[in-house]
Amino acid sequence: MSAGILAYRKGGARGLEVLLVHPGGPFWREKDDGAWSIPKGEIDANDVPENVAQREFAEELGPSASIGPLQALGEVRQRGGKRVIAFGGEGHFDPAALTSNTFDVEWPPRSGRRQSFPEVDRAEWFDIELARTKMLSAQVEFLDRLLAISAESVGK
Repeated sequence: MSAGILAYRKGGARGLEVLLVHPGGPFWREKDDGAWSIPKGEIDANDVPENVAQREFAEELGPSASIGPLQALGEVRQRGGKRVIAFGGEGHFDPAALTSNTFDVEWPPRSGRRQSFPEVDRAEWFDIELARTKMLSAQVEFLDRLLAISAESVGK
């Protein structure tokens, strides 16, 4: 199971925008539509999901990323069976400031050589409709939940 944050910002010509990240590494290099995700990471048995989400947000984006109070967006199950818990929060981040943590993998496969890759190689703000095409299909549900929460807060 993983936990992550769907950061959003209001205003501008494009209306509500969400921050998505593109996974780093050789497998994802040529993939775009359907490959982007919320910044997220694995939850251990004793972890509090909201704390994991905040930690991963900082690790995947870098120290300049900031997020306001979080609201629960629930859980989805991705195609491979992985469960993801998300939180929404108003965020501030300049994608040019991205400084992701890294991971090591044998590359090319069966070469015996290990290479280091950024966990996230790109971050970008997308309007809701474009985010629907960029995101992993199971995570699109988080957009609908965020929109529902936004509509409720506007109505108050």
